[in-house]
Amino acid sequence: MGDLKTSVTSQIHQVRAVIFTDSNSNVNAAKVTDLFESLHVDYKSVEVDVRDDMKEYWDAVADVAKQRPLAKPFVFVGGNAVGGVEETLAAHADGRLGALLGVLPQNEHGGDTLHYDYDLIVVGGGSGGLACSKAAATYGKRVAVLDLVKPSPQGTSWGLGGTCVNVGCIPKKLMHQASLLGRSIQDAKAFGWSVSDNVQHKWEVLVEAVQGHIKSLNWGYRVSLQDKNVKYLNAFGEFVDQHTLKTVNRRGRESVITFGSVVLATGMRPRYPDIPGAKEYGITSDDLFSLRVTPGKTLVVGASYVALECAGFLAGVGFETTCMVRSILLRGFDQQMAEKIGEYMAKEGVWFVRPAVPTKVELIEDGPPRRLRVEFKMLETGEIKTEEFNTVMFAIGRDACTQGIGLEQLGVKMNPKNGQLLTTYEQTNVTHIYGIGDILEGKPELTPVAIQAGKLLAARLYGGQTTMCDYVNVPTTVFTPLEYGCIGLSEEDAISLKGETNIEVYHTSFQPLEWTLPHHDENTCYMKIICDKSDNERVIGLHVLGPNAGEITQGYGVAFKCGATKAHFDQTIGIHPTCSESMTTLTITKSSGDDPATKGC
Repeated sequence: MGDLKTSVTSQIHQVRAVIFTDSNSNVNAAKVTDLFESLHVDYKSVEVDVRDDMKEYWDAVADVAKQRPLAKPFVFVGGNAVGGVEETLAAHADGRLGALLGVLPQNEHGGDTLHYDYDLIVVGGGSGGLACSKAAATYGKRVAVLDLVKPSPQGTSWGLGGTCVNVGCIPKKLMHQASLLGRSIQDAKAFGWSVSDNVQHKWEVLVEAVQGHIKSLNWGYRVSLQDKNVKYLNAFGEFVDQHTLKTVNRRGRESVITFGSVVLATGMRPRYPDIPGAKEYGITSDDLFSLRVTPGKTLVVGASYVALECAGFLAGVGFETTCMVRSILLRGFDQQMAEKIGEYMAKEGVWFVRPAVPTKVELIEDGPPRRLRVEFKMLETGEIKTEEFNTVMFAIGRDACTQGIGLEQLGVKMNPKNGQLLTTYEQTNVTHIYGIGDILEGKPELTPVAIQAGKLLAARLYGGQTTMCDYVNVPTTVFTPLEYGCIGLSEEDAISLKGETNIEVYHTSFQPLEWTLPHHDENTCYMKIICDKSDNERVIGLHVLGPNAGEITQGYGVAFKCGATKAHFDQTIGIHPTCSESMTTLTITKSSGDDPATKGC
């Protein structure tokens, strides 16, 4: 028996995966071989029933696997016993199979048969990648983060931390706050403060302060990686084969590193329109937050949340701002709420040109400030118009940073239109290659989602955990001048999914108490909840438009996790006086036709 166990042990360390099978189990074995072939995993099948000592050999397999009774066929991956067909498929579904393929198999003497430089490499130093790498390192794994920012067409680059920290959530929220403070200064007069009518905003001071804060975050991330024993490689990576990356640093120095598993967390970058002058003279959100020269008269092209947020704070700090929109506002969001945002922004001074698209950007005079002529087409009439601006910013969508890094030759499946990865949860079709964050097809493109997914993935791969990231009912907020928070389904999606007769919408306009003395419109702010009548009026959509909508929405995110119904909202006593308390007193339904306008206390 000892010689047979040695034979089995030798077999399972010759290749990454071994299937022990016989003529009675070959049909089931085909399910496993199909899986390994689709994942580009080297494997071999061992036909046990061709041996004269078939029974003894199966006993030896059982001894090595330490499993009795033994499922047939039986699978080993990376020298580890996985189990039968069902166990193997289940391990693939929850990510354990990928972890095993990234583990170094041990030979019979306890030594490595393969040597990788790292157990895990995370490609991308954004919030999700950093969270995943640090979590994996806590399980004693050798982890590296590979991160190098390709400069924008205007030459803008940045440090560790990804889009959110450098050119996304953080600077956006700070500049949004600058805009809100401008409104608060004016409102202060109604509360007894003596405020000059000639209050000035200094763009350069704001940019310097924001960039100073970002640089402190960049440094903090480097220190945190060091503290967790995660290697930071400031280099660009390109896949050579299934377990090898070629890296090139800023100085052009090349290196080759190997890995067991890899997590792609490369994020997305703004898209430019294919029109003359766009890349030569236009900027994107990659450039705006570090723009040292005042933007001046600005055209923002797009209707995404990035477009509306940037247009909103630019107008709020005093720049003449136009937003050019091809069709609808905030595609993918509730359209009633989107149009209300547009109406408010228009009242606050943002000019909207819609439906229209730019066709050319030309330089009239170099600056600062420079003068640009934008030619654009009105889509309803076909009329061609021109207008001059100092800054043109494009916010028309983003593409995943998955091209040009060798994924195609590894057989990784992607959406050909935007480069996003096609995954089962975070696992690609290549077993040991994973993805998190914005580059996943059909998943929310939000920083906290990437962080959560990264931590949970590391726990499944290396900590024996099974919890998956829940991508459903994720709260989010659009930081337009009047914030918009939402959870769950839009009204359009709820009707499409449940049928109009099966939903009930409760809604109301409301006025924040802080708005009463400055006499702001009492019916600008609005909220609604969408309920599934066929499921005890379970709340399946929540939408609020008003000050601090993000803070309001976060709390209700927990209620969604608990399966809250309209009755739960009704039974909750509100905090007075707050905006959020109106969520607990909703009585007017859209189906009733009653006016949801405010009517006093």
